[in-house]
Amino acid sequence: MDLFSLGFINFRLVDLVDILIVAYIIYKLLSLMKGTRSAQMITGLVLVFTLAFVAFWFQLEGLMWLFSNLATVGFIVLVIIFQPELRGMLAQMGHSKIFKMVGRFEGTKAIEEVSRAAIRLSELKYGGLMVIERSVGLKNFIETGKNLGAQLSAEVITTLFTPYTPLHDGAVIISGEFISAAACTLPLTKNPRYRKLYGMRHKAGIGVSEESDAIAVIVSEETGEISIAFQGLLNRNIDRAELRDTLTDYFKK
Repeated sequence: MDLFSLGFINFRLVDLVDILIVAYIIYKLLSLMKGTRSAQMITGLVLVFTLAFVAFWFQLEGLMWLFSNLATVGFIVLVIIFQPELRGMLAQMGHSKIFKMVGRFEGTKAIEEVSRAAIRLSELKYGGLMVIERSVGLKNFIETGKNLGAQLSAEVITTLFTPYTPLHDGAVIISGEFISAAACTLPLTKNPRYRKLYGMRHKAGIGVSEESDAIAVIVSEETGEISIAFQGLLNRNIDRAELRDTLTDYFKK
C-alpha cells in the first residue's frame, strides 16, 4: 500500500513501520545511555562517521581503506562497547507490559518481610542489601553467593546481616517466597551521578537495578538510612513508616 509518491520514490506503509521501529530502537538506546559514560562515546562515534562520510565523499583513498577495514569488525566492537546498554534494553523489552500479563509476581510476602527486615536493620544500624527478583532472572548473580533456598522471613534476613557473621557481606537475593542466596556479588553502577555516592552497597544496589527489573533495598550501616534502587535510580532516606507502601508502589510500576 503506497502512502504517497515523489518522482520515482514510492513511500509505502511498510516503510513507515520500518522507520518507526528503527526510531524506537535508537530512542531506547539513547535513553539508556543518558547519564552514563557511554553517552560520551556517542560524540566520538559521530566524529568517526563524519570522517568516514568526508573520506568517501572526497574519495580519500587512505581513509577509505581504513574505514572499509574497520567496518568488518565495527559491529562487533560496538556490541562489546555498548553491552550493558544493549542488555538493559533487551531486559526492559522482556518485562514490558505485554509480557507482564503472563506470570505476574505481586510480591506480597516479599514486601512484608523485606520491609520488616529493613526497619529492624535500620534500628540496629546493620548494613544490608536485599534484592527482590521479579520477571528478569538473577541466576548469574545468585551463583556468585551461597545457595540457601531458605523460607523468606525478616528474622532470617536480619540474622544474615548481623556483623561478623560469615554471610553478612554482599547481597541477599529473594526469589518468590524464598531467600535464594546470600553473600552475592553484584555489578557496581557506572552512572556518573552516583560516582561520589558513599557506600559500595548503594552502588551495587543501583547496578543490579540497571541490569534487571529487580528492586534493591539498601540499609546504611553508618546512618541506618533506608534506600530503594529501581531501574537505575536511587530513592534515598525513605521513612520507615512508609517503606511498605513505597515498595508496593514500586511493584506496581
